[in-house]
Amino acid sequence: MIAFEAATRRFGDVTAVDRVGLAIAQGSFVALVGASGSGKSTLLKLVNAIEAPSSGRVLVQGEDVATLDPPAHRRRIGYVFQSIGLFPHMSVAENIAIGPRLGGDKLPSGRIGELLELVELEPALAARMPHELSGGQRQRVGVARALANGPRLLLMDEPFGALDPVTRDALGRRVRALHDRLGLTTVMVTHDMAEALLLADRVLVMEAGRIVADEIPASLLAGKGGDAAQGLVAVPREQAERLAAMEREGEAP
Repeated sequence: MIAFEAATRRFGDVTAVDRVGLAIAQGSFVALVGASGSGKSTLLKLVNAIEAPSSGRVLVQGEDVATLDPPAHRRRIGYVFQSIGLFPHMSVAENIAIGPRLGGDKLPSGRIGELLELVELEPALAARMPHELSGGQRQRVGVARALANGPRLLLMDEPFGALDPVTRDALGRRVRALHDRLGLTTVMVTHDMAEALLLADRVLVMEAGRIVADEIPASLLAGKGGDAAQGLVAVPREQAERLAAMEREGEAP
């Protein structure tokens, strides 16, 4: 579905993405993790032409992204932002339909209802304005909007970062279920290694613009992937161990 061929992106003297060579298979769910500034979001933006490579190539379904019309290319891809990015002056229905509308299509009201149901929202919410929704509801609308054009590729840039833990977990599970149900290829940028391990089939770790680990979750939990990857895995593992210790202490007579 996606291929990076020595893809590099520089901003002046800063190399945000450094000669990345990588293939992402159709149907896979890939998590891209790493510290802030490691190049995760920039790599994602190369896929939908928000950023262009300084050198190298990015291909989507065999086509060099640099040769494609950017707006038409982006309409084939679902994109979920951390900031959600709903238009405050538009209703939920209008926000969901904005992508198809820009492409000259009009979504029927029944389709909008179906998209809301996919993300476990009541179709009656279609008439509401974004400020009338909770943060979790707004992010679900953002996912529905990303799916409106029927994409095969879904890109998510820290999609759950602003949500409370309970809502974040529920929405993550829902997105994974939609990935499986709709046969999507999904690439999710996250700083949360536990989230990556629980949701993804494959975890890529970035450091200084390069992919330094490429493993399945079970391999990372078994200690593979190198120091950078294991430094990220250590955080949820240590938290789980501390919680288990607290639970044992609570059970002690």
